[in-house]
Amino acid sequence: MKWVRIWAGILLALALVGVCGWMFAIAWAPPRADYAIQGIDVSDEDGAVDWFTVKAGDVGFAYARATIGADVRDALFADNWAGIYEAGLRRGAIHGFSLCQLARDQAGAFVATVPRDPDALPAAIDLSFRDDCPARPERDVVLGEIRTLAAILETHSGKPVVLRIDPEFEAQYRISGAIPRPLWSTGLFFPPTYLARPWRMWQASTIRRIEGVDRPVNWNVVAP
Repeated sequence: MKWVRIWAGILLALALVGVCGWMFAIAWAPPRADYAIQGIDVSDEDGAVDWFTVKAGDVGFAYARATIGADVRDALFADNWAGIYEAGLRRGAIHGFSLCQLARDQAGAFVATVPRDPDALPAAIDLSFRDDCPARPERDVVLGEIRTLAAILETHSGKPVVLRIDPEFEAQYRISGAIPRPLWSTGLFFPPTYLARPWRMWQASTIRRIEGVDRPVNWNVVAP
């Protein structure tokens, strides 16, 4: 019985450590002293967002996914786009790039979905592998398509696009050293080092919990 109590105590202690670690992780954000400007990015997967509550939680800006490829429009983009503006937050739109569709067709979907707004943040292109697209074109083809997409989005928005590049996508296509645009890196808790140039933004957490959103959110910071 003595050993049973000992092991029970050990397991309870480990469970408490795990709970405390998880609670710390979902509340964590990079220090404001190092990264003064911090914000979130959302999609319809996050559900309806109470943007006034979000702003009250010290969120400084928000990006909303607008489109994926040439034929997917985020179901909540219009609501998010309006809600971010009404709450008085800076807003930007994200396009999810597809390796399976032509850049011009993808750009057309974005332009038709995202209204022109001279005060908006630069449009962002999310570069990551997607489950619904098995294609892996040659690097030169991918670079050309991204350049075409970026040029059309920049004509629409009047600002250079930001490239949010997933580590696996970067490893295969080496985008950051080939296309001179501001970079948005991803990586939990520790500042990423996988890009060829310094990043402008960092998605530091995908599990942060904040008031106003029912699900964990993507938390981002701007480089000082």
